[in-house]
This record gives sequence, structure tokens and C-alpha cells, in this order.
Amino acid sequence: MIIVLKPSVTEEEIQHIVDRIQQYGLKTHISRGEERTIIGAIGDETILREKPLEAISGVERVLPVVEQYKLASRSFHPEDSIIKIDGGKVTIGGDTITVMAGPCTVESEEQTVQTAIEVKKGGANLLRGGAFKPRTSPYAFQGLGKKGLEILQIAKKETGLPIVTEVMDPRDAELVFEYADIVQVGARNIQNFNLLKEIGKYRKPILLKRGMMTTMQELMMSAEYVMSEGNMDVILCERGIRTFETETRNTLDISMVPAANKMTHLPTVIDPSHAAGKRDFIESLTLAGVAAGTDGLMIEVHYSPETAKVDGAQSLTPAQFAKIMQIAKKVANAVGKKIGTLG
Repeated sequence: MIIVLKPSVTEEEIQHIVDRIQQYGLKTHISRGEERTIIGAIGDETILREKPLEAISGVERVLPVVEQYKLASRSFHPEDSIIKIDGGKVTIGGDTITVMAGPCTVESEEQTVQTAIEVKKGGANLLRGGAFKPRTSPYAFQGLGKKGLEILQIAKKETGLPIVTEVMDPRDAELVFEYADIVQVGARNIQNFNLLKEIGKYRKPILLKRGMMTTMQELMMSAEYVMSEGNMDVILCERGIRTFETETRNTLDISMVPAANKMTHLPTVIDPSHAAGKRDFIESLTLAGVAAGTDGLMIEVHYSPETAKVDGAQSLTPAQFAKIMQIAKKVANAVGKKIGTLG
């Protein structure tokens, strides 16, 4: 339920309204816009239906939220969320397109640091890299774990690029949050609700990758799990869904961007690398995502793709990445956006 407050509402009145709602056993979230302040009441809305909330001083009107997802809903938070990373060095949302680039997995210090240097030159704002890797085969390379996180930290010190990396297990959450600036939940874990609730307790941005067969409604509910624990800094990532097509690794659902913009205030990111599975297609999918209005890009880059332990076929060389970024800047300008820079 949304309580829309009058423009003249005072801070004392806001606190009184919050106290009253919490007395009924519901959680509250205050959203302050340029013209209006609203209070979201989270919980069993039936409790409030017979309560005279509109009679409370400062309340203009009370509106139900029809979506199952409340905190993630556009009606709950009409203005776009802009998420700050690493103390505001980078933001995601608004008119800026944020670029996350780097290797699929951390293999060595040399590989990670060299790739980080190259992607920064090419236009990246953040360094992506996996320390914990979910693999289809139990015999495949699973990542370096804590050592991988330490290598990412070295790369950050060398380049200044904030880190995006994945958490797979609630037991590893504290460790990953110690090193990461954005914590990623991969496609295979998008409905691991225990993991989502655990990471919602931390106060660093969360990037949720849409699952291979996850609907937009289900993606919103996964975001709601995180946000219901108090972490409002959630980013939604489209990385391709599974269809009958076999020419590409997955099928990039470009309609996710306008659909998400209608459904939610949360920023979106396009991952053309996992959608394509082939580096030859990444330029076209990247530009399509920019043209559709995405808030960010996540692109795999390796300084030597032919020697990559994971996903070499979809990894760009630094030169290829830099070329695509130059073209992406032109497309971004055409749709009223710009490629972000590291603050």
C-alpha cells in the first residue's frame, strides 16, 4: 500500500504516520521525490483497509499496490533509482550507461590485472570477474575462491575499477561482500531464496541475473526478496533466455529493457556475452541494448581469449572491446544517453 503525502507535510507528521503504520505490524519505506513524498506500507495490506489513514494529518491519499512485488514496483517508487557504487565513484541509472567488463573468471593475477588495465583504457567503469564459478559439470574449473577475490582486489588497486563478482552460497556472503563493490547473483541462483534473503541484509548493490527460464514477474519477485531485507540497491540484468534457437548460446530478450522500465524503478543491465555465446554477435547485441535504453552493459573481455579457461569463444579481445565502445557512444548519444566515466 502507498500513502501519498501532501506537499506541505512536515518531518514530524511523516514520523507520526510511520509510527502508526508500524504499530499495525507493517514495515515502512519512505521514498522522497522531487514533488511528492510517499510511504510504502509493506506486509499484510488487509490490516490497513479499515484504518482511517487518510484522516491522519499530512496524508493526501492512500493507494493499493496491485503488483505482488511492492518495493520493486514503479508505482511504489515512480522515479528511476540511481545506484551509487563504491562511495559514488560510479553510478547506475539515469542518463548514464555504466560498463562492466573483464574476464568470465579470475585465472591468475597477471591475466586479471592486465585485462583490467585494458578494459579501463577501452571505456569500462567496473571490473567484472568470477572467483566462484557455477558450472554445469562438477569436473569443470570452479574458480579460485578467496584467492580469486584477493586477485580482484589487486586489480582494483592497480586500476581504480570497482569490482563486480558473484556469490553462490549464503555461507560465502560475508567473504564476497568484503571484497566486492557489486555482488552478483547468477542465473542459476536467481530463485535461491535463502541466498537472496541473506544478501539482502548487506548494504552493497546487488546485480540479479535473469534466469534462463525466468519470467519478468519472477525476476521482480527475486528483487523483492532482496529488498524486503532492507537492501534497496538492486540492479536487474538480462543475459539471454532459453528458446528453441541453437545458433546462439541463449536468446537476448531485448524487450526486457522497456518492460522493466514500465514495471520497476530499478536500473537494467544487458549482458550480450552470455546471450550470444559467440564474440561475432556481441557488437550487434550491445548496440541493440544501448538503443533500447539499458542503464548498463556487462561484457566479457580477456587479454588472450584463446587461452581462457572459461567462455573464451564469447570473450572479446581488448581491441574489439574498445572498438565496440566507440560505436556504443554514438548510439547512446542518439537516444539521449552517454557512456559513463569513472569518478
